[in-house]
Amino acid sequence: MSSPDARDTDPTLIGSVQRALRLVDIVANEPRPMPVKALVAASGLTPGTTYNLVRTLVHEGYLAREPDGLLLGTRFPAFVTADASHGVFLSRVRTALRGVTEELGATAYLSRFEDGEVHLVDIVDAVHNPRVELWVGLHSSAHATALGKQILAVLPEEERLDYVSRHPLAELTQHTISDRRVLLDQLERSRESVVDREEYAIGYTCIAVPVSAAGITASLAVSLPSAVAAHADPNLVRRLQVAAAGLALQLGTDRLGNSGA
Repeated sequence: MSSPDARDTDPTLIGSVQRALRLVDIVANEPRPMPVKALVAASGLTPGTTYNLVRTLVHEGYLAREPDGLLLGTRFPAFVTADASHGVFLSRVRTALRGVTEELGATAYLSRFEDGEVHLVDIVDAVHNPRVELWVGLHSSAHATALGKQILAVLPEEERLDYVSRHPLAELTQHTISDRRVLLDQLERSRESVVDREEYAIGYTCIAVPVSAAGITASLAVSLPSAVAAHADPNLVRRLQVAAAGLALQLGTDRLGNSGA
């Protein structure tokens, strides 16, 4: 049997293909979009080689170029291993958020519940309605954000109570619900959608809906200036739910592929 070094120098192997696959593999394992300069450092390839390979991979659809870095492209298959699915997950999320932003004209967000905490996964900014300044991290503000409250609303009661018991309900604005009983009552009534009216930031309203797929508890949300939200499309929640359902379907399909089903 050949050693790894022997395989690397096998004259029948095509080096450019090996290098291209290495770049795709690195991007696939990143939880955030990866700038090309970071890819150069991670791969050990020269900048010129990396840029040329990236340009080809983007052209062929195996990588996608976003303003903040590279993602897996639409040509990349979903049936990766579970341990290497970060890039697929982020690619699906970014595509969905961009679609929401373009359709609704609002900055779009996705959060996820993992390891007992609410995490912000990604944001896509709208040109005319920029993002809310995230002055308090989602770990400490889930009770005051539509993104966080939507996730808490769909958690099993035991997990919801555990989360609330571990996190102080800080008053971030005069509109923040800081009473534990009041918050829990609201969450019980908010399984389909949640609206945060200036509870996190004065001047902004956020609307969130659940994204439910096998093994994934997440929340899709948009933010608008409160003055704009007051006159928003009455079907905004429904349109957001349609986008969330599409994303959930894609993520669920990916999970099935990962499990070998």
